[in-house]
Amino acid sequence: MIKKWSFYTSLTIIIAFLSSGFKAFDIETNQWFLVKDSDATHYLFPSQKQNDYTNLSVPYTGKFFIGYKEAIAFKESQGKYKKVNSLGYMGKYQFGKETLKTVGIHDSGQFLNSPRMQEKAFVALLSKNKSELKDIIEKYEGQIVAGIRVTESGILAAAHLGGVGSVKKFFRNKGNRYYRDAYGTSIRSYMRDFGGYETSGILADANAKVIK
Repeated sequence: MIKKWSFYTSLTIIIAFLSSGFKAFDIETNQWFLVKDSDATHYLFPSQKQNDYTNLSVPYTGKFFIGYKEAIAFKESQGKYKKVNSLGYMGKYQFGKETLKTVGIHDSGQFLNSPRMQEKAFVALLSKNKSELKDIIEKYEGQIVAGIRVTESGILAAAHLGGVGSVKKFFRNKGNRYYRDAYGTSIRSYMRDFGGYETSGILADANAKVIK
């Protein structure tokens, strides 16, 4: 009888222990970290340095593509979808009106109010730029130019800042001339700061457009 009672007691304890491991739990999030747009979730706390996360409950994105795009967004606009700078560049990734037209967006107001559209526009522009710079990428990736190890992600980031033409001029001059935007940021710094990220999933497409 005692053995039987001990068996059922032990069985109950084991079941209770195992069940506790499957209980639902809540993950606290902060509004400044996550933005939800229909079925999409966008991360708003990018960083290229793992140490920046030590005191925060924020995942370290490392060199994955999500870390790449959020790091660029933070540099461009602090990750703010509705930011418009003094030169009229708009959104999380700071697009100009003419650049938006190249990816099929003609309504600036709609763009500024749609996080989903902005994310698609960023990927579409990367695809276009990758197509236009494929020869540069193939020729220089892995080389050291002007003290910088050239990578695909760095080239695409530089093109986002200064355009494809400026990137081509940079390599034509072997990095000896510095090309900067209106605020003084050089494409060389973008090539350095955003190098080594995972962008192989971006398909080169000269006709990339945002499908609404």
